[in-house]
Amino acid sequence: MKDNYVFTSESVSEGHPDKVCDIISDSVLDLYLSKDPHSRVACETLVTTNTVVIAGEIRGPKIKSEELENLVRSSIKEIGYEQEGFHWKNLKFINYLHSQSQDIAVGVDAKVNKDEGAGDQGIMFGFACSETKDFMPAPLCFAHNILRVLADARKSGKEKLLGPDAKSQFSVIYEDSKPVGISSIVVSSQHSDSIDQEKVRSIIKPYVLSVIPKGWVCKDQSFFVNPTGRFVIGGPDGDSGLTGRKIIVDTYGGAAPHGGGAFSGKDPTKVDRSAAYMARYLAKNIVASGVTEKCLIQLSYAIGVTQPLSIYLNLFNNNEKMKNKIESLIKDNFNLSPRGIREMLNLNKPIYKKTAAYGHFGRKSEADGSFSWEKLDLVNFFKEKV
Repeated sequence: MKDNYVFTSESVSEGHPDKVCDIISDSVLDLYLSKDPHSRVACETLVTTNTVVIAGEIRGPKIKSEELENLVRSSIKEIGYEQEGFHWKNLKFINYLHSQSQDIAVGVDAKVNKDEGAGDQGIMFGFACSETKDFMPAPLCFAHNILRVLADARKSGKEKLLGPDAKSQFSVIYEDSKPVGISSIVVSSQHSDSIDQEKVRSIIKPYVLSVIPKGWVCKDQSFFVNPTGRFVIGGPDGDSGLTGRKIIVDTYGGAAPHGGGAFSGKDPTKVDRSAAYMARYLAKNIVASGVTEKCLIQLSYAIGVTQPLSIYLNLFNNNEKMKNKIESLIKDNFNLSPRGIREMLNLNKPIYKKTAAYGHFGRKSEADGSFSWEKLDLVNFFKEKV
């Protein structure tokens, strides 16, 4: 059914406290995978005023705490935190990483007569739509893109008065279920104490205009920049952060269901991460093949069980014959076990730090293997088979 409505999505920058944690957790994961591609990692991070705590379960090479500490400090320095309340050089580092539970390992590990099982029970969703060239919902694309260009400008030295912590929110107008304009925009950015709200607005507005279609900008009274008027103290000094608290930002901005499992800090044997990537990979290629404008896929798993317990597909077009055909194609042609997913997408690589901010989906696949789930190499398969 065609419909008219307004839909809103938000994003947060790499300097947001929760994203600082995601980046640290994925940096730790990458370090272990760089030394042993079969490492098992579940790393959680907490940040607050001049303090970083990492904790979780590891099975892999021995890495000294000093090396982990140096990694954490360099990650925070790269984000840009050199503030009194959170400084990469002065912060306190606490390491509570420990060995993985053998009770988990015994159910997950492959054996002579059993392939590797899922690392946990859970449901994972993949989604794609034809609203944007990246097959992602338009509100989330705009929300990510403005923060990415602001971060680039800050890091290049062009906008030295902006700080690392920022948030954005775009409300997009849909007519006949198609995005046609923007009803409101919210951008909040940490800034130097030397400038006021109007100066921050004047800095940010040109960047907003650069990431939205021409003529889509909302009225001035619906364009909010730092609505509280002041945002000098931010980041982990202004609010504590934890890994995995921005799961909607990481995925589809609320335009699709979410199974509840976070991604960052988890190695690809964890289906929370790998199965969500696989479901996105399939959904994106299905939409790119032109058989539908929107696709949602759900996969479900049980700990220690190799294959998914269920596969759900929604093409949003009431074509039951096509839906059944694609479901059969997925079941018959793709190995959706944890090992099958990892091998198809080549996930046992240190490729995860760059996923931690600005979304895990709608990105470009890269030569080092990162964002392999964004490739469009199955388009012809679905075109020919459906």
